Amino acid sequence: MPMKCKTDCGKNAILKRPKTGDALCRQCFFWAFETEVHNTVTAAGLFKRGQYVAVAASGGKDSTVLAHVMKELNERYDYGLRLVLLSIDEGITGYRDDSLETVKRNRDQYGLPLTVLSYHDLYGWTMDDIVRQVGLRNNCTFCGVFRRQALDRGAALLGVDQIVTGHNADDIAETVIMNVLRGDIARLQRCTAICTGTEGSIPRSKPFKYTYEKEIVMYAYFKKLDYFSTECIYSPNAYRGHARAFLKDLEAIRATSIIDIIHSGESLAVRDAARLPAQGTCTRCGYISSQAVCKACVLLEGLNQGQPRLGIGKCSKVRERLQQARREVGPGDALKAGETLPPAAGVRRSGDADGGQTAGPWPPSETSRADRPHNTATGAARCCGGAGACIADGACARDIP
Repeated sequence: MPMKCKTDCGKNAILKRPKTGDALCRQCFFWAFETEVHNTVTAAGLFKRGQYVAVAASGGKDSTVLAHVMKELNERYDYGLRLVLLSIDEGITGYRDDSLETVKRNRDQYGLPLTVLSYHDLYGWTMDDIVRQVGLRNNCTFCGVFRRQALDRGAALLGVDQIVTGHNADDIAETVIMNVLRGDIARLQRCTAICTGTEGSIPRSKPFKYTYEKEIVMYAYFKKLDYFSTECIYSPNAYRGHARAFLKDLEAIRATSIIDIIHSGESLAVRDAARLPAQGTCTRCGYISSQAVCKACVLLEGLNQGQPRLGIGKCSKVRERLQQARREVGPGDALKAGETLPPAAGVRRSGDADGGQTAGPWPPSETSRADRPHNTATGAARCCGGAGACIADGACARDIP
């Protein structure tokens, strides 16, 4: 005999909620899912009437469901928000180009405007280029850092009041586990916050903070939403994958493990004597950073110098390698403290008259890369983008480990 919906609506249940174990029919599940997200939004006071909000859209299940639910709740509960889709093209052939087609269909389906920014326009590099330089071990470091800043740049270009992302409860619990394993107290304190952002920066919020990933998949499936489900071709070796596997094992034993970990992260207190980095702005690009020079600028300088591992590791070691690289390359060749890496053409930060000062061509063209001198300390050249103009020891620098 079919199981009836727990809400006593009289319909047969078609699913059992992973979060609560309740057996629900299709419509009651939709109502429960959307109501919980609405309660999360209102309890945290995420939005104010009239705000211009960018939905970070990748074409995946989380961002597709987020865009759909935000549009539904905005109309149902009269939030009074103006919504726009913001996508970042990392330049991953066979993955991001296909997912962006999904985002474009979502734009037409939901009637929301769409803006797309690319790594190539912002930084002069695509992820395919970066992976050829660094391999598959640390590529997610570059992508994560550049993507976070790219969203800030896109939000500044659009002039939005807030960014909403599709980070769900599983993502946040994984981050708590990763920060515990790494002993990263500073990130551990803020990774469970539903809204992040320092004064003067564009805040980011997570309406799906308490929403299970499995329920997002169920919602997308039963709503027949159009989303892209292929995993990034560069992510199988990511450190997060180990935390995810561990979390899934815990969830199989105890379904509330995900929420329990989030609540544990929210309740953690750091003793007063602990030294925590202060959030500020990068002296070069002006975007949020806990260091004088942000991670994005350090990583980008390493790529442009032919030393892609320059910015990987602990901050103290990164600073030492950065100073050494500047001595080896020469004082006039590397970016100096205080110089600004400007946004992409047409992208202006709030308060800038000209979008930032340049420290050379921006984005770096293939010709400008080719004209840069060889890095004699490592025997490699600055990358010419495969044009063959930075030959060192008979090979393009891109092919030299």
